[in-house]
Amino acid sequence: MRAGTARENARRQQPSDAEATGLGARRPPAVLCGPWLLSGHDGRLLVYAQVDQAVLRWTEDRPGGSAWHGPDVLPLKGVTDLTVVQGRNRYAHLIGRRVRGAGDGPRTVDLCYAIQYQTGRPLSEWRSVGNPHAKRERTPLMGAPAAAVDAAGTLHVFAHTAEGRVAIRREDSQGRWEPWRDLKISAALDAPAAVTTATGRLELLVPTRTGALTWYQPQPGADLERGHDVAVVPLPGSATGVETSRGRVTYFLTDAIGGGIVAVRPGEWPVPVGGTPGDGRHAALTATVDGYLCTVLAHRDIEGRVVLGVCVAEDERNGVWWIDTGVGCLGDPVLARDGHGRVVVLAVATDGALMLARQEDGPGVTLGTWSRL
Repeated sequence: MRAGTARENARRQQPSDAEATGLGARRPPAVLCGPWLLSGHDGRLLVYAQVDQAVLRWTEDRPGGSAWHGPDVLPLKGVTDLTVVQGRNRYAHLIGRRVRGAGDGPRTVDLCYAIQYQTGRPLSEWRSVGNPHAKRERTPLMGAPAAAVDAAGTLHVFAHTAEGRVAIRREDSQGRWEPWRDLKISAALDAPAAVTTATGRLELLVPTRTGALTWYQPQPGADLERGHDVAVVPLPGSATGVETSRGRVTYFLTDAIGGGIVAVRPGEWPVPVGGTPGDGRHAALTATVDGYLCTVLAHRDIEGRVVLGVCVAEDERNGVWWIDTGVGCLGDPVLARDGHGRVVVLAVATDGALMLARQEDGPGVTLGTWSRL
């Protein structure tokens, strides 16, 4: 954003995949979904962003380093919505909503997925997960996917259906796909926000027209069971979950009625935490700040700027320290910790480029200079 990177200097000597395909133009291609920021098995960060007919991937040159390799161009024909999730083994799972067929003929929509097993290596081949709608003419009514990976490495895929329900499909112990299951939720507005806890259990929150519903695994690998209802109506697309203590998940969402941000733990009263968020999703992670386990939040505010929030984990009632970075962005910023444990913020700049800032040494969460990938 403010200065060139080592990767940009290297690109002057040797064209990248993006330049060879025309994606190295002066104005970056529009990001359709994402970005996503993941930590690879070797401590290097990975960035994914969906553009027209492709996924772009950048790989940190070394853990905590300032240079990046990429973008690698991973073809992705016909996919309208993508999500990227990761399990304990650090494999990156890419799941997309794919539309096939052209012209006036019938179109078929399914979910497809691919896996990156090692940092910077090629993706596996794309495979179909199917569609919970049995009739072909109803397949286009399926919404964008959500996904989660449990402690055993099992991928769970969630789809918002035409009837306002949520369907789930997961792999069995042999890696084969089980049939689609209906969670029997009525009036769902969005795919769920899903979290895998350190105890190996999967939990999720589903926004509906009158509130939010939670589901959980009583033990790792078990079928999901209905949990406590939440007495706040989430703005669709805003909810995210993070494990704030061992086995306990806190969800952060935008209150569709009041407009502020709310922290929710199943079985407890919602806690308003302030803020003036836009219409996007919140990012959340836990990190040690000044010797305390804290929750770090990020969102795009109503003015279009990246805003961070910090509070002691599960102590939102005593206040969240909000930090307006003054940096404009498009879409939702995301968070991760780098190979040195520093908080990293990634966002799409107002001109479409990806920009990143890291936590500096010192008290609190102070970001260093923003740089472009």
